[in-house]
Amino acid sequence: MKSTFDIGQEGWFSYDYHGCIRAGRNIYYLAEWEPSGGVGDTGYIWTDYHVWSADTPESPVSMLPLITYRRYVGLDPVDLRNARVSVYLRGDELRLDGARCYFWVVGRGNEGRSSGRWHLTSNPLSIGDGGWAAEPNVFTLSNDESLWHRSWASNPERPPTLDDLLGDCVSYGFSFVGFKELPRGRLGMDELEIKLAGE
Repeated sequence: MKSTFDIGQEGWFSYDYHGCIRAGRNIYYLAEWEPSGGVGDTGYIWTDYHVWSADTPESPVSMLPLITYRRYVGLDPVDLRNARVSVYLRGDELRLDGARCYFWVVGRGNEGRSSGRWHLTSNPLSIGDGGWAAEPNVFTLSNDESLWHRSWASNPERPPTLDDLLGDCVSYGFSFVGFKELPRGRLGMDELEIKLAGE
């Protein structure tokens, strides 16, 4: 699965939790798309602090600047256990105030367990400062709970296991976690590739 962003946003957006509270429904803002300026001067996407806000039900409080739902682009859930991910991230005037950037997953939950979110906290991601890094972030979605942190469950009494969510993943993206003040600035992404186990 590869997203080059050469022809558009490919279903990526930002999550505005505070907007959800005000509106009484989920609020997402489609990422901005640029036809050039990405890795190799190809297309890329970006978002900024005007459209993301702190997701306070998460523990710790998280921000979800880049998120996708597979069903929004006509795709079924996917098994991401032990998938290999490669991605370029770029910050422009990005002030994280102590936050780190992580990859996360959301799944449907199995055997009566609720849905939830797990962040790959063992692998903080590098964000280029004002430009694209020479090499992408490359990491594996190991099915090992000691490498992840569960930040939220729709039913805390029946929280999902990591295997539940990686094996039946409906949504994934990138988060900011650990900030003292709300992150500000701009975050860009290009050349996202997810190779499933066995490919």
